[in-house]
Amino acid sequence: MEHKKELEDIVTTVIREGASDLHLTEGRVPFIRSAGELIPLVKKAALTNSDLKGFLDEFLTPANKIRLEKDKQVDFSYSLTDARFRGNAYYRQGLIAIALRLIPKKIMSIADLNLPPILETFTRNRQGFFLVVGPIGQGKTTTLAALIETINQTRSEHILTIEDPIEYLYESKKSIIDQREVLIDTPDFKDALVGALREDINVILVGEMRDAETMATAVTAAETGHLVFSTLHTNNAAQTINRIIDSFPQGQQDQIRVQLASSLTGIFSQRLIPRVSGGLIPAYELLINNAAVSNLIREKRIHEVGTVIETSSTEGMIDMNRSLADLVRRGQITVENAYLHSVNPKNLERLI
Repeated sequence: MEHKKELEDIVTTVIREGASDLHLTEGRVPFIRSAGELIPLVKKAALTNSDLKGFLDEFLTPANKIRLEKDKQVDFSYSLTDARFRGNAYYRQGLIAIALRLIPKKIMSIADLNLPPILETFTRNRQGFFLVVGPIGQGKTTTLAALIETINQTRSEHILTIEDPIEYLYESKKSIIDQREVLIDTPDFKDALVGALREDINVILVGEMRDAETMATAVTAAETGHLVFSTLHTNNAAQTINRIIDSFPQGQQDQIRVQLASSLTGIFSQRLIPRVSGGLIPAYELLINNAAVSNLIREKRIHEVGTVIETSSTEGMIDMNRSLADLVRRGQITVENAYLHSVNPKNLERLI
């Protein structure tokens, strides 16, 4: 098998079918994920160990091959003429497997993604901390890219992205953009963030906050005049605030609580839901950090944040259940899918 040619053929299928993911696993035919469903490419033969090793030769640098053998998994990015992927190679029961997420070359706008226009207001801030959250595979990276690209097109700023691996590739427009990849351009997220404080950076995108040190440095950057965007794998705004605070030792939690109360600008949580007409459409929650929310964070009353969101639609906040109910009323999603994606089905019942 000519592995590069075979990859190009499979990628053509991924693009043609509008798929989001590609799975290459020893002993199975390739699988793609389209509109949330896994679909086998039955016209392809089951992949052999030789096939997977050939694909790894295309995907991995020598350094990443060493990491794969040492850690038994490795993240990477890969580009072809028509597509770019974020990938993870790993072992399962001693066999090689590769999962790839398609990264569209075109960065879509807030409107293109069916996201609320109010998100654009968070790109106009000069400093602060804005988070896009949700489970894995719900479009967080794509939303963050839309926000960064909005700044790139409308403001003259120095933007830094810190990613593992680099996903969307930006072309500097009104802004200049530097992209740093963990383990290639910087040892880790924290070191890159510390460096950013000395690099005349205005806007920082932290691809993922994996530890308390990174969180603390990101919050400090937001406090010291930077506009910081990042993401967490959390379900809603209240859980996100608790996750950040709980990541710190007990003796440091009061300090991070005060810092977060003053630096946070908002938290956007999203879900991608099967659309009745095909494809996926987002439902979302938006917390805006006003005086009431800031006080709740300081006073350890995070459990009341959801109520503030529900009762503050006139200020631009968006409740997830109202977003789901609106999609049902417009015939975009089914009632069943609305309930599946609600974190509070009882409240949803009152709205549908």
